[in-house]
Amino acid sequence: MKNYTKKILTIVALLIATPVLAASLSVGDRAPDFTLQGSDGNTYTLSDFLGKQAVVIAWFPKAYTSGCTIECKSLAENGHLIDKYDVAYFMASVDPLVDNVGFAEKTDADFPLLSDPGKEVARAYKVLGMMGVAKRHTVYIGKDGTILKVDTAVKPATSAQDMAATLGELGVATRQQ
Repeated sequence: MKNYTKKILTIVALLIATPVLAASLSVGDRAPDFTLQGSDGNTYTLSDFLGKQAVVIAWFPKAYTSGCTIECKSLAENGHLIDKYDVAYFMASVDPLVDNVGFAEKTDADFPLLSDPGKEVARAYKVLGMMGVAKRHTVYIGKDGTILKVDTAVKPATSAQDMAATLGELGVATRQQ
């Protein structure tokens, strides 16, 4: 009886410790539409960009934390690399808008940080983690609304450079100068 109980407890512990893996978005999938408030006071809807330009959403776990601060500063300081491409780019989290407004100011972000406090969009994009915060994933969406790439290995310090390189690799058009 002892061994049986021990085995059951081990199985239960493994089930609790193992995250439930939701199917992630795949290349070619239709990107879920969204309407989210930005740190710049505007509201952004994915469908407004479709047919006009590509969209990049860099999901991040939590405002004011170390890795997220590094990532946001990378984009703020090196956004000129991304601006060469015909793309609208955002960082997004499940933080309340007031947190993202303050965080954008603190990091000198010259691009919008989107807030999804209800977590519906994070769920739709399959980036909501077990702790209730977004995973650090960057989603690249084509002008046609399809997923071009989902980067799950984001390096905060080189986020802007990596994003620009990926946009080039994906063949996203450059801006007309």
